[in-house]
Amino acid sequence: MTKITFIGLGIMGSRMAKNLLQKGGDIELTVFNRSVEAAKPLQKIGATIAKSAIEGVKEADIVFTMLSTPEVVEAVAMGDSGFLSNMKENALWVDCSTVNPSFSLRVNKEAQERGVRFVDAPVAGTKPHAENAQLAFFVGGETTVLAEIEPFLKAMGTTILHIGEIGKGAAYKTLINSMLAQSMLIFSETVVLGEKMGLSKEFLLQALPKAPVIAPFTQFKAKMIQEGNYEVQFPLEWMHKDLRLVSESAAELNHPLQMANLAKDIYGKANEAGLGRKDFAAIHEFVSKG
Repeated sequence: MTKITFIGLGIMGSRMAKNLLQKGGDIELTVFNRSVEAAKPLQKIGATIAKSAIEGVKEADIVFTMLSTPEVVEAVAMGDSGFLSNMKENALWVDCSTVNPSFSLRVNKEAQERGVRFVDAPVAGTKPHAENAQLAFFVGGETTVLAEIEPFLKAMGTTILHIGEIGKGAAYKTLINSMLAQSMLIFSETVVLGEKMGLSKEFLLQALPKAPVIAPFTQFKAKMIQEGNYEVQFPLEWMHKDLRLVSESAAELNHPLQMANLAKDIYGKANEAGLGRKDFAAIHEFVSKG
């Protein structure tokens, strides 16, 4: 029986952990979340709730983390007071959080110093994908390690892409979210402009998502815009965070990033305007107000 600990039970993590428990085979699952209330539904179906992250990892063969920002990952995992220093020798830490590649490389170095193996495996998908075990995993790490965790990733998702060595999974995820954020912004601005040109909003939201030049995901977001219902699938504040990570990564490489930086600023203003906890499709609400 494989002992697995899952840390971070937010919108995505709670659903990932549930699928892991129900579809992951012969495992013993321990969970930890800052708010214990998020862990109680998992306890009812067989998970053990740890009192702390440190307690949760001590006997774990594999530790999954799904946390909001690099800063939170660092606070929970790193240093003498983090869980990393309390993991078993040769245990495996799989970080599914969206972080910048240089952070994953730094985490890997500290993990190696403490005798722990590390993989970056951020996910693509929103709440429904996590709920239905339809996530895509972008994995950075050794092939042998991927083979070890693949059955558990398949319990939570349908697509597993081995991008390359440590940090490459995080790199690919930042690119994906950069395109996602900018596509949503471009779609929103286009709809608003179309309305001002005299085209009906209903027509634009039905026709534009079917155009061959449009990203397919906008079909789902168009419905949100039509209904004015931005129930969170992927919070706008985390999309702003992801654009910040893209910007930081580009700066580390001395690479100009004009459009993504502009998008970052616009999402930042939308966040400041109180839209952060809505779905990132609410960027439409922000740009429509001019």
